[in-house]
Amino acid sequence: MINSGTTHIGVATDHVIESFRNTLWRGYKTGAGVDPPLLAQFPILEDAIRALGITLWPMIEYEADDALASAAARAATDERVNQVFICTPDKDLCQCVVGTRVVQLDRRRNIVRDHAGVVSKFGVEPLSIPDYLALVGDSADGFPGLPGWGPKASALTLSRYGHLEAIPKNWREWPASIRGASRLAATLFESWNDVLLFRTLATLRLDVPVFDAIDDLVWRGPRPDFEARCASMNSRELFSRAVRLPIRIP
Repeated sequence: MINSGTTHIGVATDHVIESFRNTLWRGYKTGAGVDPPLLAQFPILEDAIRALGITLWPMIEYEADDALASAAARAATDERVNQVFICTPDKDLCQCVVGTRVVQLDRRRNIVRDHAGVVSKFGVEPLSIPDYLALVGDSADGFPGLPGWGPKASALTLSRYGHLEAIPKNWREWPASIRGASRLAATLFESWNDVLLFRTLATLRLDVPVFDAIDDLVWRGPRPDFEARCASMNSRELFSRAVRLPIRIP
């Protein structure tokens, strides 16, 4: 990212897997079942990121995705910012995409997803992504969605109505393209409290304290202890790569 011209950068981590969402839904994801060797890498990663001179947001009460959402929203308000890249393929971050100003980067597949890209992939506007996930569920986060509400039915419905509250309770008012409307409506309104809770789980927070000013995110090169950190990880090659990175202070 830095090699490609990034001047401001921040990294969010789930310092602990659990968050405030675990108090809202018993089945929400936890650290149970995560291999201990993998969990043990998190503090090593965080120490290395700090030593590299990159702003780090290790999340405890919130999730890393909340920090990314908050940082993207805050950065986008600064007129000096050309474009904000949210570097994760996670579908819940699609809700943060704004036009071509705030976009999502999937580095593995080399895809940049803007507003049109979100609509093309999911069939709904970015602001409808929490409603969409509430209906279809998110197995990675541990909430099931509603029976019968697959991606197609959810996209057809939300592309027309936008949000759950706008969906007519009388299924006869639904467009003919939504097949099985009577069954879907019964499931939706019988599980209304659950689906609203699932949307809350899927809605990323924008009030996480991440940075005071955009200049806090300027990368100014590795800290003096970065070389020792690389040596402790037996990674001299990483140190050599880092010291060759261009420093572009705006």
